[in-house]
Amino acid sequence: MRFVAALAAGAALLFAVPAAAQKGPPSKPEVETLKGVSSDLNHGVTTALPPDPENTWVLDLSSGGRVAIRLRPDVAPKMVTQVKTLTRRKFYDGIVFHRVIDAPENMAQGGDPTGTGSGESDLPDVPAEFNNLPHVRGAVSAARTQDVNSANSQFFIMFGPRLGFDHDYTVFGRVVEGMQWVDKIERGEPPANPTRILHAYIAADNPPPYQAAPAAAPALPEGETKVTLPQ
Repeated sequence: MRFVAALAAGAALLFAVPAAAQKGPPSKPEVETLKGVSSDLNHGVTTALPPDPENTWVLDLSSGGRVAIRLRPDVAPKMVTQVKTLTRRKFYDGIVFHRVIDAPENMAQGGDPTGTGSGESDLPDVPAEFNNLPHVRGAVSAARTQDVNSANSQFFIMFGPRLGFDHDYTVFGRVVEGMQWVDKIERGEPPANPTRILHAYIAADNPPPYQAAPAAAPALPEGETKVTLPQ
């Protein structure tokens, strides 16, 4: 898995495992979430942005609906290019959220094709693009290992603010629609029944309407076998 525990109190946000292990923020960051932040940080998601289909990432989730994420090539151009390339290769289709944690971490992590936390795409890693975008509700950030230049395909979406992650992870976008479906992502490390990305699109590619995942076939009683009759 690509997450690690934090070091002893007072240490910086470093990792206790080699770069080949899990990616993602530490399980219990040293820096506390700020108290008394604005209602936008805790509850809302900014939506007053002009349309930019080429930089709008669309995720259809098995939790019930479509999520639109405004990408930020102005502050994280390399990570945005990586995500758009992988999306157009259908890399994210079917991938699960393998690590989903409520407070204090407040995030859902996905983007690993193995579902274990230690996988990534076959593209080269992306160098750090730390910026001033905060890790607030709806922020989308690049997961990495101890190596700050190890971001690749994994990412995490914030359920709430965790400003201790700022300047240690590359924020490359923010949810602008569909945060209710992010909130419904199944919790766990890993979740027992993980939420999947059914399909991922770039809005400029004219994605079809959202389609829910087909219902699973009911299990047969023990000892029975399904028989398909000829037509």
